[in-house]
Parts: sequence; structure tokens; C-alpha cells
Amino acid sequence: MLPFFDRLKVLGAPTRMANIKQQKKRNLQNETRRVRNLAVRTELKTRVKNVHSAIDGDADDKAEPLRMAQKRLDKAGSKGVIHRRQAARRTSRLMKRANKGA
Repeated sequence: MLPFFDRLKVLGAPTRMANIKQQKKRNLQNETRRVRNLAVRTELKTRVKNVHSAIDGDADDKAEPLRMAQKRLDKAGSKGVIHRRQAARRTSRLMKRANKGA
């Protein structure tokens, strides 16, 4: 594991920092979570885009991308990356679009 200040540089933390030890820790945790959540949200967009292209392109196997997108949306909702109702809404819209295209 990298030393404290090296981790801050890697994560792109601001140059100004609080003097309080607990606040330094909190800032580092927040930055770590921000980077992780960004990766999850990007993956969600990719999964949904794959489903849309499978539906529009009349691919034979629409079920697999749809299943993976639904799984990732539910997981992101349960982890708090996106709101659980937003995850349910997006899943519902995906299913509706997939059934209409079928």
C-alpha cells in the first residue's frame, strides 16, 4: 500500500488539506469512493448501451446483455451508487423496451 500522501497524489486529491487527522482520513475515503463509483456508473452506461444495440440490431441473444445490465443496475442500487428507485426505474425501462422490440 502506498504511503498516505502518495495515495492522495494518485487519487487526484486537492492540494489544500485539513490539519485534522480524521478529516484527512475522511477526505481520502471520499476520494476513493468517488473514483470507484465513477467506474461503476461508467460500466452501467456501457451495459445499457449494449442492451440498446442488441435490441435495435435484432441480435439473436438479447437476454444475456439484458440480464447483465439488470444485475449491475440492481447491485449499484443496493450499494448506494445510484438510488434504488432509479435502479428500478432504469431496469423497468430496459425491460419495457426489450419486450416492445421482441
